[in-house]
Amino acid sequence: MSPDRALVDAVLAATPGAFERLMSEYQGLCWHIIHRMVRNPEDARDLCQETFLRVHLNLHQFRYECPLKHWIGRIAFSIALRHLKRHKNPIGEALAQGSAIPIPEETEDAFDFEAAWDDLAVARRLHEAIEVLPPIPRMLLTLFHLDDVAIPDIAQITGLPAGTIKSHLYRARLRLRELLEPSTGDLR
Repeated sequence: MSPDRALVDAVLAATPGAFERLMSEYQGLCWHIIHRMVRNPEDARDLCQETFLRVHLNLHQFRYECPLKHWIGRIAFSIALRHLKRHKNPIGEALAQGSAIPIPEETEDAFDFEAAWDDLAVARRLHEAIEVLPPIPRMLLTLFHLDDVAIPDIAQITGLPAGTIKSHLYRARLRLRELLEPSTGDLR
């Protein structure tokens, strides 16, 4: 029996702690999808709760045609999209225009905190740049590069064709390059 089937069967049988295990296993995926699209932590928490409520109410409809991870990710993605459409998110509109982010300039007399500090600063600048991207490319980039979710898996989660995902990722990486070049020099 697959781990997905065992977990789903345990939840449907109302085994104590089974739904908590399901939530624990997939809450990170849910949070990454929703928070990268919605960006407001309070809304993201509410939408994650809505996602798991919907999972609980509809788990009996899960047909094992895809991994449970994809099914739950698809629900989270749909809920986040519906939220963005319903609220005509002004942040999303501003981000779509590609507004620049402030990246602190290094000063000549800055103390060198060794390579570890440099890595932390680069990671911070990268995450700041990712936040400038529009919701869908930001979420796709997070899933692909930070969560190591494969393109076919992302396609199952989002319902987007693989070619569209690749195109979003390509354009998102170009935009990140544009945003980071002023602070890091030529990245080629």
